[in-house]
Amino acid sequence: MKPEFSTGSRHRALCLLLGTLLFATLLAPRADSQERSQRSAPESSFSVPPGTILPVRLNPTISSAKCKPGQEITGRIMQDVPLPSGMKVREGSKVIGYIVNVTPATNGAGASVSLQFDKLASSHRTISIATNLRAIAGFMRVAEAQTPPMGAGESEVFSWLTTVQIGGDVRYGEGGPVTTGDRRNQTVGRAVAGGVLSQVRASTGAKCRGAIDGNDSPQALWVFSSDACGAYGLEHIQIAHAGRTEPVGVIEFASDSGDVEIRSGAGMLLRVNASSPN
Repeated sequence: MKPEFSTGSRHRALCLLLGTLLFATLLAPRADSQERSQRSAPESSFSVPPGTILPVRLNPTISSAKCKPGQEITGRIMQDVPLPSGMKVREGSKVIGYIVNVTPATNGAGASVSLQFDKLASSHRTISIATNLRAIAGFMRVAEAQTPPMGAGESEVFSWLTTVQIGGDVRYGEGGPVTTGDRRNQTVGRAVAGGVLSQVRASTGAKCRGAIDGNDSPQALWVFSSDACGAYGLEHIQIAHAGRTEPVGVIEFASDSGDVEIRSGAGMLLRVNASSPN
């Protein structure tokens, strides 16, 4: 026998249901707001500590014959860059900058180009940065560092093969160790997808330092050695100013003969001086 409900009971039940729905509707915007706040908190605090190295592939060609002051330049981050906060600058992120000054070549002197990278765009966030240049290599040297001296056999996986980093370190395939070129028993890092994570070392006889500002975490060095310093594979071009000293962040390339030309695809190790949210 089915239970019977009075009209009053049905009315009270309906009122209770409507009240529950109304309370849930009022609570939803607050929950959404809290969720948005939690999502935005890491974004507002995102920064890159001083001493962090950014491995970059240059997008445009830098030419003293064609570039103009104020012209935008960009580069692509070529390997995930781990940060002490647990976050990452993801591979595919972008550094953005501009040409500061161009001095054309004359009959009596070579040309020069100065530039500055002042923004980092990563995971839908853009922050201000100041960087200096630790090392740069022409696109052919970058290609050589990614090509194993011996080709893969029929049953071998290409990413597992040994390659030589720009500067001499040896990378023993993805997941393997990275050792110095002159002492194969000295491990300085490990090979990971897209590059290496290595302890940065001071360069003997050069001005490049090891870890700075207490940032001694393994750094993402892509195709470069742990002590890579200066210019590689760029004939007649030198780093006239690295951006460590005044004017901080301004990097100048100079040629001892003719124009400065650094072709698209060149690799760079930029070291962060400072960063802050825009």
